[in-house]
Amino acid sequence: MVEFVTANMAPLMFGALVFFLLMGFPVAFALAANGLVFGLIGIELGLLTPALMQALPERVFGIMRNDTLLAIPFFTFMGLILERSGMAEDLLDTIGQLFGPIRGGLAYAVIFVGALLAATTGVVAASVISMGLISLPIMLRYGYDRRIATGVIAASGTLAQIIPPSLVLIVLADQLGRSVGDMYAGALIPGLVLTGLYAGYILLTSIIKPEMVPALPLEARSLRGWKLLLRVITSLVPPLVLIFLVLGTIFIGIATPTEGGAMGAAGAILLALAKRQLSWGLMRQAMDATAKLSSFVVFILIGSTVFGLVFRAVNGDLWVEHLLTSLPGGELGFLIVCNILVFVLAFFLDFFELAFIIVPLLGPVADKLGIDLIWFGVLLGVNMQTSFMHPPFGFALFFLRSVAPKTDYLDKITGKKIAKITTGQIYWGAVPFVVIQIIMVGLVIGFPQLVDAGRDKGPAINLNDVKIEIPAFDNQEVAPPFGAPAQPESSPNDDIMKQLQGK
Repeated sequence: MVEFVTANMAPLMFGALVFFLLMGFPVAFALAANGLVFGLIGIELGLLTPALMQALPERVFGIMRNDTLLAIPFFTFMGLILERSGMAEDLLDTIGQLFGPIRGGLAYAVIFVGALLAATTGVVAASVISMGLISLPIMLRYGYDRRIATGVIAASGTLAQIIPPSLVLIVLADQLGRSVGDMYAGALIPGLVLTGLYAGYILLTSIIKPEMVPALPLEARSLRGWKLLLRVITSLVPPLVLIFLVLGTIFIGIATPTEGGAMGAAGAILLALAKRQLSWGLMRQAMDATAKLSSFVVFILIGSTVFGLVFRAVNGDLWVEHLLTSLPGGELGFLIVCNILVFVLAFFLDFFELAFIIVPLLGPVADKLGIDLIWFGVLLGVNMQTSFMHPPFGFALFFLRSVAPKTDYLDKITGKKIAKITTGQIYWGAVPFVVIQIIMVGLVIGFPQLVDAGRDKGPAINLNDVKIEIPAFDNQEVAPPFGAPAQPESSPNDDIMKQLQGK
């Protein structure tokens, strides 16, 4: 028994972690407890030295000193301030009026606002809940199919997962040891392409089944002409300016992601102040939610650090590397298995948990296979986005279920009876968008330039191709550089060399 445990410490450790996660234990404590218990077992069996555990305090303090992680509370605070100051409501109302005359106009508005909220908030829960509260009653009022309405709201809210400043991209960059700015630049174009695929699905629906996505009736379009133009300018320009200040300065290189997050938090406060929505109550709610989310992330990171330290000490990284590099198909086989693994685990784990548990195991193997880690991180980010849309465990579906009508009700404006939305309708509405996200994973694999085009990779220089040629002077006299001391015609070393050569 002792020999079996000694020879299989790594798979036993990984299996124990999976068991505790399936039993429902909190991820942070399951990770830390596994690391500590197997660390003590390894010390008892003589596989590890007690000095290994003395490295834990320094690793924990290293997490606290990580400036990159400061971007998480900054972007979270920015998103909560904007969401609770009414920006989402203004955006949806304005863009709904703008796209109202065309079939599927409200759905296009939800997708466009979802992308804007993703680029300003970076928080999925805030986007889904705010759009569910604001746009879902309007879509039901004017006869939208319930599956289309709920699916497009949930899917658009998850754009905050992949469009910068996504919180998961910060974690992925930290775990893969790459720049957050490069990760943001690489994810921008795939995020926009995914937004276009959502809009394409609505366009296809409006052509095949126009009754599922009707246009707004004339009486519902209250803004026209100059009034609509003024509303567009006042509602769209401030968030677009904030997006440029945050993301533009990061992409240009003027600000780091942490500095961009601080700028965004300050800009969100100024926008809320300009709208006269800023209050101590709003600030307190935003700070409480930010503190909870940041603590959640840091505790998981500490737990994964404890687990990772012991897992590597028992050669777990080599076990995973051998397991994945021996797959048939080489690099493509590795990518297929990784994406299937992440897709399946996303049924049960949150995207933060996936980033802290799976990515540290897959990243070194991908690096050894010669895979660009920025591209690999964006690929995993697109795949992890499906974790929010999986029936029946998708978090975005839970968020939408919490605000969707659970009983029939009378609409206050039209006076018509609106039927409730069932959980089954929410699940079936999410299925087409999950398929679209899987297609996007395939596009990123098939067209890696989608990621590379968004960032400057710099000139690729192969040092083996560099040749340095020193021209021969043929005993010609060369004038010394200006200001350099003149060289003597001969030196004692020259005389010695002549004697040795028999001259």
